[in-house]
Amino acid sequence: MVHTIDRDTVQDLLTGHRAQLVEVLPLEEYEWAHLPGATHLPLADLNEETAARLDPTRPVIVYCHDRMCDLSPRAARRLERLGFDQVHDYAEGKMDWIAAGLPFDGHAVLVAQAVRRDPVIAYLDDTVDDVAERIVADPAGLAVVVDRDRLVQGVIGPAELRDVPPDATAERVMRVGVTTVRLSEDMEPLVRRMDRKKVHQVVVTLPDGILVGLFVLDAVRAPETGPDEG
Repeated sequence: MVHTIDRDTVQDLLTGHRAQLVEVLPLEEYEWAHLPGATHLPLADLNEETAARLDPTRPVIVYCHDRMCDLSPRAARRLERLGFDQVHDYAEGKMDWIAAGLPFDGHAVLVAQAVRRDPVIAYLDDTVDDVAERIVADPAGLAVVVDRDRLVQGVIGPAELRDVPPDATAERVMRVGVTTVRLSEDMEPLVRRMDRKKVHQVVVTLPDGILVGLFVLDAVRAPETGPDEG
């Protein structure tokens, strides 16, 4: 019987049960990014001959892009019909894996590869006096406000520091509802969106809202080169 599993169970099966990872997306998507060590076995080519590349005595974990992709449950059922009795469907797929900050292989250029993990942090009960100096001194000019579980609540920048008493709390002055991105975000379209909106940095979180860091536009731009000097 096929079991639908989460990321933690994937890691447990890989560590303790020598499970085999199988990506069932087309080749182009596999080459873009895949879980380390994953075998490429696209659903369109899954038959008795190609399935022979797998060890039927070991657990098999199939996955595709994300939960909206239906290739992995279909592939899991196909493998079961082909005689595999330890088949697991990682339904959240590789985007869940990458968004959690776990390693991947492939040529994808993602936020995970350029995130700044040491932003200025303010807790909800910190006062403006506690954080103002750190905000001014930091290149991003921004503090990310989090609760004690590091769940993002808002940000404080120069605009939020104007005309507020120094004993005002971060919770009182922070800007809420800030846009966040995941580690799995493709960097190129994100940079274009930030340019268009004239945004210089964006907060990076895990899928559960826990702070990872900042994606800072200036830090990922290649230095401009002028004409050769003779």
